[in-house]
Amino acid sequence: MFILPHHQFDIGAIFERILPAQPCLLCGADSHAALCCGACDADLPRLAGAHCPVCSLPTADGSVCGECLKQPPPFDHTVAAFRYAFPADKLIQALKFHERLILVDYLADALSQRIALRADCIVALPLHPARLRERGFNQSLLLAQRIARRLDIPLLANVCERVRNTPPQSSLPWKERDKNMRQAFVCKPGADVRGKHVAIVDDVMTTGASIGELARALKVAGASEVSAWVVARTLPHV
Repeated sequence: MFILPHHQFDIGAIFERILPAQPCLLCGADSHAALCCGACDADLPRLAGAHCPVCSLPTADGSVCGECLKQPPPFDHTVAAFRYAFPADKLIQALKFHERLILVDYLADALSQRIALRADCIVALPLHPARLRERGFNQSLLLAQRIARRLDIPLLANVCERVRNTPPQSSLPWKERDKNMRQAFVCKPGADVRGKHVAIVDDVMTTGASIGELARALKVAGASEVSAWVVARTLPHV
């Protein structure tokens, strides 16, 4: 039996030739092995330009915004891959509400590429057990698992929990979201976050109320620094 030399045997290339081309999730065109074709990937609304390093809202020169100076949030930094705008919003909604779990790696990798300041450990924004039973998965945890593997950072999967089953933030006016999230999270006894820089992974940041409340709980447990790592940031309409 003739065996190809190791350097000539590429099983991935063989399957790529055999399997049908992957259609782009956004436009349906041939995207080869990728989830999105090159044109759609280039058109995604990546968060660009000068923005506040604390909350990622736009600023003129990349300095801390007036709101964060006046009332600093419990988290210290924010990294976001995209603006929460079409068509990135549709990809996130497909993952979150339509179980398109194939999107996890694509979105997590886009976020991983934006992270310059490493954290000591990662936590995912937890769902309340009732919401988790209803949805069947926590998209933030799936994203966090991928990012932890990509960046080789420990994932603390069970140190935080959501103790209040609050209404979805998206169903509330912006002004009511902080109140809705008060004391929604706790860190379990023995959570190993004291003196550490902890990164919270979530899919979308709008007002920052959910991540802010979890950041507050982490700092009560001893975390020295908390970053928010989100796939997309909602920007104010201008």
